[in-house]
Amino acid sequence: MVEHRTVEANGVRLHIAEQGDGPLVLLLHGFPESWHSWHRQFGPLADAGFRVVAPDQRGYGSSDRPDAVDAYTILHLVGDVVGLIQALGEEKAFVVGHDWGAPVAWHTALLRPDVVRGVAGLSVPPPFRGTRPPLAAMEERFDGRFYWNYFARRGVADAEFAKNTRTTLRKFFYAASGDAPGAGSGVQPLIDPEHGWLATLPDPEVLPDWFTEDDLDALTESFSQGFTGALNWYRNLDRNWELTAPWHNAVVTPPALYVYGDRDLVPAFPGTPELIERLPDLMPNLWRRPVELAGCGHWTQQERPDEVNAALVEFLTACSG
Repeated sequence: MVEHRTVEANGVRLHIAEQGDGPLVLLLHGFPESWHSWHRQFGPLADAGFRVVAPDQRGYGSSDRPDAVDAYTILHLVGDVVGLIQALGEEKAFVVGHDWGAPVAWHTALLRPDVVRGVAGLSVPPPFRGTRPPLAAMEERFDGRFYWNYFARRGVADAEFAKNTRTTLRKFFYAASGDAPGAGSGVQPLIDPEHGWLATLPDPEVLPDWFTEDDLDALTESFSQGFTGALNWYRNLDRNWELTAPWHNAVVTPPALYVYGDRDLVPAFPGTPELIERLPDLMPNLWRRPVELAGCGHWTQQERPDEVNAALVEFLTACSG
């Protein structure tokens, strides 16, 4: 059974869900999600002999939401993971992340390989620092319409998304899923700043089988205090680029697994398909080739739980030997 409690780590209080005994596996959610996005992974991973812990990351759910925008840099987020490992009485952990959780997982392995047994990223591939700040680069490339830039404007997306939280989340999850019309077309997520994002997203009459009304209820509750803390992660993208300068051209060295859907919008971002092709050459300990899930959109572990669980159990078990 999944149990819940609050722990202190890196100066913040983090709500965690946990189940099982054995080597520690941290599951890090993305945007706009919560610990609940991993609820289909707890049982299978615990049954396979692992201690599974999924936090609400800072700015989300029942965890702390610092007011300052600059309290959400990648160094803070990695610090939370390292602090959480220690608060749970462990020296090392497997770190698994999806969406924004993936860069946190990859950077934890990059910056603190001594505490990472193995790392897995879903949707977002390993970080290879570009030559320009990402917000500035996307602002120029897409004339300010790329969704990162929209999210980074203080107070704008916050207000749009909070008008009707349940509708916002319903549209988000359907539009980025493999079930949405046009999924996998490679069209970039661009936004008309005057009309916002939600007006252009489809609103399904019936939710996909993998995303129930109960799932939507749980997610809606987790955003009852708004979206600002979560959006502050995007507001630090250029700052993160500055802070990670010492690791330019560095690679993730712990054993690594990458899983993505062939209908996910993220692997179609500019330059990402080429990066995925090169990962076996770039990653010294990439476990096999990247795992591509047919017909899967962005919400990898929710849309394809059986395939994701099988890949994770095989990877984690192999790295535990």
